[in-house]
Amino acid sequence: MLLKPFEKLEFTDDYMFKKVMKNEEICKGVIERLLHIEVGKIEFPEIEKEISPYYTSHGVRLDVHVKDSNRIFDIEMQSYKQDALGKRCRYYQSMVDIDALMKGEDYSSLKESFILFICTENPFSDFNLPVYTFKNICLEDSKVPLDDKSVKVIYNAAAYEEEKDENLRSFLKFVRNLNADDAFTTNISNLVTEIKRSEANKMEYIGMNLHDRDLIMLARKEGREEGEQAGARQNAIANATNLLKMNVITQEQIAQATGLKLAEVQKLAEELGK
Repeated sequence: MLLKPFEKLEFTDDYMFKKVMKNEEICKGVIERLLHIEVGKIEFPEIEKEISPYYTSHGVRLDVHVKDSNRIFDIEMQSYKQDALGKRCRYYQSMVDIDALMKGEDYSSLKESFILFICTENPFSDFNLPVYTFKNICLEDSKVPLDDKSVKVIYNAAAYEEEKDENLRSFLKFVRNLNADDAFTTNISNLVTEIKRSEANKMEYIGMNLHDRDLIMLARKEGREEGEQAGARQNAIANATNLLKMNVITQEQIAQATGLKLAEVQKLAEELGK
């Protein structure tokens, strides 16, 4: 795994995106441009918010989790194509709702929520819209709203030229080619430059990546060991099967020779007999 040089980081890179979005004014500005709404006072943006309600469930780590008085926003930056993006949106939405509703609270207490994916590449190869907005509607009559107060929006920065809203178009253009052409994207670009001047940020970035690399290497090592163990067991079973077919030594001796348990050898013998 190659580590991208800190000096080369851009707004769309995972570390830099999260670092920039810690700035409350920029975070608000991004949301307002993405959704064409005004955002009031927001809680301090939570970066890499982890939600894992059960020990055995698949948890999520949200890029940027933001709340205002009556809404929740999850903002994800995708600099490469993701598999099953629709199901990812669905799961993120469910985790956000689980985290938002306290035990004993009524469902009516759920805030309006927005799952926002900003993609540098078009996530839908058969279409080329700059924005894809999804809400739950009635198939029999689209005028009937479910009114579950949940919205999922996927942005295609590759099609920024097709976007009619000037502010959103400038932002998507910046995401796509990193050229700032208005005051807001210039502020983002300047903040990126400022972040890269900090030696402390550089050391943080290197430390985080080394930690992630260690975890990846550990997972690979465990995977190899499991594979080797599985391979050795398959060899033992194959050898025991061949010895049973030859019928020259006892089952106890086969177990001793292959390292299998006697019960396992006996089961193999029964299966051969069948």
